[in-house]
Amino acid sequence: MNKLRRSLPSMNGLFTFEAAGRCGNFSKAADELNVTPAAVSRMIARLEEHLDTPLFLRRPGGVDMTESGQILFDAIARGFSGIENALREIEDRRSGLETVTLSVSTAFTTHWVMPRMAQFKEVFPDVELRFQLMMGPISGSVNDVDLGMRYADGPDARHDAVFIMPEILIPICTPSYLESHGLSGVGKRRAPMSTINLSDAQPDWSSFFTSAKKEEAENSMVFSDYAIVVQAALLGQGVALGWLNVVAHWLRTKALVPERHQVRVTDRKCQMLRLRDKPARSIVMKVQDWIVTELHKDMLAVDALYPELELDTKRWIVSGV
Repeated sequence: MNKLRRSLPSMNGLFTFEAAGRCGNFSKAADELNVTPAAVSRMIARLEEHLDTPLFLRRPGGVDMTESGQILFDAIARGFSGIENALREIEDRRSGLETVTLSVSTAFTTHWVMPRMAQFKEVFPDVELRFQLMMGPISGSVNDVDLGMRYADGPDARHDAVFIMPEILIPICTPSYLESHGLSGVGKRRAPMSTINLSDAQPDWSSFFTSAKKEEAENSMVFSDYAIVVQAALLGQGVALGWLNVVAHWLRTKALVPERHQVRVTDRKCQMLRLRDKPARSIVMKVQDWIVTELHKDMLAVDALYPELELDTKRWIVSGV
């Protein structure tokens, strides 16, 4: 510890460096720390001078960490994470509650977690869930949380991973919308179909339409948040692409149904990630197991309700691929 004190000018330098590295921008770090960008720049310069090595490469609009900067940032992030976990455990012991923080999409929280909160509280009456919500693509690291749902290949140098399911997309709508807009006995649509789209989504509707049938979808709506896409489908506004890990509850209750017997399974894998450097708290592992088990139950239930989709979910659950 004495060597550490001699190696660093101040603890404030570590807090400033961590914020700058995480934000990738001195101005954003300054806003977070409630200081001026010039103060952040001076503190980083002092730290670089003390260590006699550059930690950032300055560029217009931001900064990039050097190799030495990345080494220091990773170590600081691990240390701060350990301190946060210790403080949380102390608070949990004082309050009698345990907290588990999830990094998940707004859509998963709205359309999968919320309908199950009563069930969750029955199983975990002393657990408080906290959420880091993502509106965009669910990708990237799971910093500052206990668990994160991501599309990832599997475990890596920083993360443990538990396979949930492949990325499965099903066109979905309400039963009443299907009745009024679906195919008639002669193979013609009863009314032009409206699609509800997620902006910049990959994959998109092109997987489900041949060029000759694109006229099937006469109108469309586009939203930047998938939670709203699903909500619009629930309100009978049209047909949306349903990511199974999000819409399984509504398919099980038949509030939404497959619009056609067509499914796309991609090479992407939905995983539950956890930082290797975080202590594996028992309650975190129990919550992870509960979420994964419930999602697997969803897959099996949807497969049983709609055998014409030929999901073959047992194979995915057993093989984990």
